[in-house]
Amino acid sequence: MAAGGFVDQGGSRQYEGKVTVYVLITCFVAAMGGLLFGYDLGITGGVTSMEPFLIKFFPSVYKQMKGETGNDSTYCKFDNELLTLFTSSLYLAALVASFFASTTTRALGRKPSMFLGGLFFLVGALLNGFAINIAMLIIGRLLLGFGVGYCNQSVPVYLSEMAPASLRGALNMGFQMAITIGIFAANLINLQTAKHENGWRISLGVGAVPAVCMCFGALFLGDTPNSLIERGQNEGAKAMLIKIRGTDKVDEEFRDLIDASEAAKMVKHPWKNIREPKYRPHLVFCTMIPLFQQFTGINVIMFYAPVLFQTLGFGNNAALVSALISGGVNMVATLVSIFTVDKFGRKLLFLEGGCQMFISQVAVGIMIATAFGVKGKGSFSKGEADALLSLICIYVAAFAWSWGPLGWLVPSEICPLEVRSAGQAINVAVNMLFTFLIAQVFLSMLCYMKFGLFFFFAGFVVIMTIFIFALLPETKGVPIEEMNVVWRSHWLWSKFVPEDNKANA
Repeated sequence: MAAGGFVDQGGSRQYEGKVTVYVLITCFVAAMGGLLFGYDLGITGGVTSMEPFLIKFFPSVYKQMKGETGNDSTYCKFDNELLTLFTSSLYLAALVASFFASTTTRALGRKPSMFLGGLFFLVGALLNGFAINIAMLIIGRLLLGFGVGYCNQSVPVYLSEMAPASLRGALNMGFQMAITIGIFAANLINLQTAKHENGWRISLGVGAVPAVCMCFGALFLGDTPNSLIERGQNEGAKAMLIKIRGTDKVDEEFRDLIDASEAAKMVKHPWKNIREPKYRPHLVFCTMIPLFQQFTGINVIMFYAPVLFQTLGFGNNAALVSALISGGVNMVATLVSIFTVDKFGRKLLFLEGGCQMFISQVAVGIMIATAFGVKGKGSFSKGEADALLSLICIYVAAFAWSWGPLGWLVPSEICPLEVRSAGQAINVAVNMLFTFLIAQVFLSMLCYMKFGLFFFFAGFVVIMTIFIFALLPETKGVPIEEMNVVWRSHWLWSKFVPEDNKANA
């Protein structure tokens, strides 16, 4: 065996190397792509609860919110298809963009996709900030969606390929950490701008700041060794591998990357090949994990936190403060995942988070049912409101150290190189499709399902927790090009992944 690697007891190679400053810097810069996604998630709900914004663009919603339309149900204050289209159009655009981004990421590298993502987001944020009509708002949202689609396609793959196996989980979760920082920053900005007549313009326009950071940072990043090899730049790939591992003893890992690339070149049609039986586990998890991530119900909080809190009787300022608190919990709890994912593994965090989310969602549903009933008439006392906010924060914390970061980490690390871009594109596309659907129908679902909506999402949490328990093997510490080892040892997936598809150990 060439110097530079060894085989652990699980049958997968472990390579020499250390966590270099260069890796930390590049992963930090790349993870800023998450700021784009997070900022938009956090800013939208706050803006759509601002009265000047509603009066200018959605006057019918403003009248409905003030009880001037005859429908006085608490659950239906914000039920308006055009308003939800403002939110959800971004994710439909991101769905479309993810397929273009897959080709760009594979043919040109991870860097250009990140740069394009930042550029699209920059133009979209400026259009929204200067919007004078609905058309400018929607076009801006579509461009923001293209930015999110490109960044969500390229950044998790970039992070997984740059990071050493022993810390791949923690470094990849920098993406989710950046999302939570973006959400918290957006909530903080909304709290300040809500006091001004045109504060919504500032809230929407400030999205240009992380976009500029993404574009500027992408210009100075080095591309991953996997991507360089994929495009025939083997010398540059080895030099980059030495740089990011901090050692000259990279022959073993470099040879494995070359072998993986050669195998990938034999696959001319990754979209067709990922449907083959030997890629069945990859296809299942790249499809089901992002689907389930959206059916945790998290976007009930992340999209519409201020709207939801106002619906439940909080005043406008109190709603924004409550959204800020839940966003802060989201950010802090993500740190728990970063520090534990490579120690305790992915599966344990998934399972614990699922149990905690189920309990808190059921409790929230019971509290709302008790206070508002079916007719949607009632109120919370200050103590009850504080208890409700605490339960929502417990739920957000559970998501933040489980399905939030792991929903991006696991799909990005499990696919072999030959179908990696296709797998990540499926992950992003499914995520954006169901993000769009939830964003588009949530306010109507709240209006018609009332408190039952929280029980609806709790039921899905039970299903997805059982899914993870039965079907997900542990992937912590396994080198990204050695991942087939875990499929070969699983009771179900070993029936699909053939022995000759296993990397030589």
